[in-house]
Amino acid sequence: MPRSPFIHDVPAAQALDAWRKACAAAGCPERVGTERLGLAEAIGRVTADPVWARRSSPAYDSAGMDGVAVRSADTVGASQTAPVTLTDFDVIDTGDPMPEGRDAVVMREHAHLVGPKGARAVELVAAATPYQHVRSIGEDVAVGELLLAPGHRLRAVDVAAVAAAGVTEILVRRRPVVAVLPTGDEIRPLGSEPGIGEILDTNSLMLTGQAGEHGCEVLSLPIEQDDPERIAAAVLTAAERADLVVIIAGSSAGRGDHTASVVARVGTLVVHGVAVRPGHPVVLGTVGTTPVLGAPGYPVSAALTFEIFAAPLLAALQGTTVVTRPVARARVARKLASPLGMDDWVRVRLGRVGGRIVATPLPRGAGVLTSLVRADGLLVVPAGLEGHHAGTDVEVHLLRGLVDIDRTIVAIGSHDPVLDLAAVALRGIDPGVTLASSNVGSLGGLVALRDGLCHLAGSHLLDPETGEYTLPYLPRVLGRGGAVGDVTVIRLVHREQGLIVAAGNPLEITGIEDLSRPGLRYVNRQRGAGTRVLLDHELRRRGIEPGDVLGYRREEHTHLAVAAAVAAGRADAGLGVLAATWPFGLDFVPVAQEPYDLVLTQQAYDSDVLAPLWALLAEESFRASIEALGGYSSAETGRRVR
Repeated sequence: MPRSPFIHDVPAAQALDAWRKACAAAGCPERVGTERLGLAEAIGRVTADPVWARRSSPAYDSAGMDGVAVRSADTVGASQTAPVTLTDFDVIDTGDPMPEGRDAVVMREHAHLVGPKGARAVELVAAATPYQHVRSIGEDVAVGELLLAPGHRLRAVDVAAVAAAGVTEILVRRRPVVAVLPTGDEIRPLGSEPGIGEILDTNSLMLTGQAGEHGCEVLSLPIEQDDPERIAAAVLTAAERADLVVIIAGSSAGRGDHTASVVARVGTLVVHGVAVRPGHPVVLGTVGTTPVLGAPGYPVSAALTFEIFAAPLLAALQGTTVVTRPVARARVARKLASPLGMDDWVRVRLGRVGGRIVATPLPRGAGVLTSLVRADGLLVVPAGLEGHHAGTDVEVHLLRGLVDIDRTIVAIGSHDPVLDLAAVALRGIDPGVTLASSNVGSLGGLVALRDGLCHLAGSHLLDPETGEYTLPYLPRVLGRGGAVGDVTVIRLVHREQGLIVAAGNPLEITGIEDLSRPGLRYVNRQRGAGTRVLLDHELRRRGIEPGDVLGYRREEHTHLAVAAAVAAGRADAGLGVLAATWPFGLDFVPVAQEPYDLVLTQQAYDSDVLAPLWALLAEESFRASIEALGGYSSAETGRRVR
């Protein structure tokens, strides 16, 4: 058996520990150097020494309220029925030093001046306690008190407190320097127009941004082609200037992948291949006294690799710890498969349904950068598990606050661009409202609704026997008991389904019957999708067997994905909505008109979470925007069907 191109698949924690030990053996600095900065410049930096108070705050006994300063002993017995009148007092404002002999302040609204004009007398209707409304010297901080320990990342409130305590400069760690080196013959700079087979260098932008978020200075280096000599020279130069070198791409085992061999040649290769998905082909090593990280070229892999390996190292260099994300318990919204032997980092959307947080997995591909953009949390499936069943209770690391998650509308089911339109409109009205939709097909949405894993399910399931949509499926999926009785169906739109074909319809496709034409390539929707059910119905009507359709088993999960396949020339036709053709400039052959509905429980319908959606569906301007998509009717939008 040939030797694996990877050294081994090392568990992430073991790989990080091996890298740290190798860095120590190579003489890599444990900490970056220090510098003394003024307070305004120090925000965001990490303290290198303890910070002690040089003066007390406040530096003297002072008034905590506007009012009159008195001797508390003179007010004993004062009440509403037996007020005490004083002539020995001082008018005082908040922050003023307490006059000698005074030990209490009575608020101005409780001190009534009495006597003729010019007389100095005050009537009190309540006794004052000693040091009432008085800020004692050192109440906030006393001289010599420890304000901040080493390893503290400074915030605006920290430097304000330090300033009040008489400190004007702080010794902090300098910013670690991270050199980011993109590699690859196919990589092109941002701003250029990529050709076929070329990729814009978005990874450099992302990784330099991540380094900046971790308090680092960044050297963004020019792209190096897949030439091991040039990459080696660039790495050596970068290692002399930086505290960490990140090499983008070239970490796998392809013909143009040179990162591991370059690190082994000019330094020490510690790990090549980590038991993490995405991010498996990571490279960890040292060059001289500088740690080197080889990040995979896929963007999600690169981002997660940085978080898993670079972030702890950079925190250690600054003498601090990585900021940990809060954790919450959640239920998995649909079955989640995971490979054995690898920690699987899964991006999820989150929402609260029936009092429990629900985690809906996002697309898994290592190149699906938008999955990180849309993610509310990260679910780590340990290496020893093959995944989770729908409804399994799991632990999720939060990327968004619980308050935001509580205002998220969870939609699972059939895909329709109108849901995306609604998501944008809702955020425009109230930035705190999120509509998160997951595309698993109409049948999958009804199952998720049955299991309490979503607020609403998008459905357009045709029942061939009755010609009705969705309603006949409710007792079949939800059961014939109380569950169905509690279900509400709201009409979202009527829409036109048809065959998405290339611009100009060069193959002159006229309808479903053409799908059995020899050589015509079709792209289908997944099992359980309403569009798939519609196709099967139309094929049966014409006596066409699924096996007669070339590409019947090739599946996509959204109308836009079907359109993209046609636009790329990978298919000649696919069933979908008219609105999906516009972004790609494709043509459309009408097949059927159908309703698209939202299925939900009565409890969800009445909830505050969904109230913004119902208000939106009632707006004439939103209905007009639906019609503007083309192929839609909003005449019944918002109507209660059941």
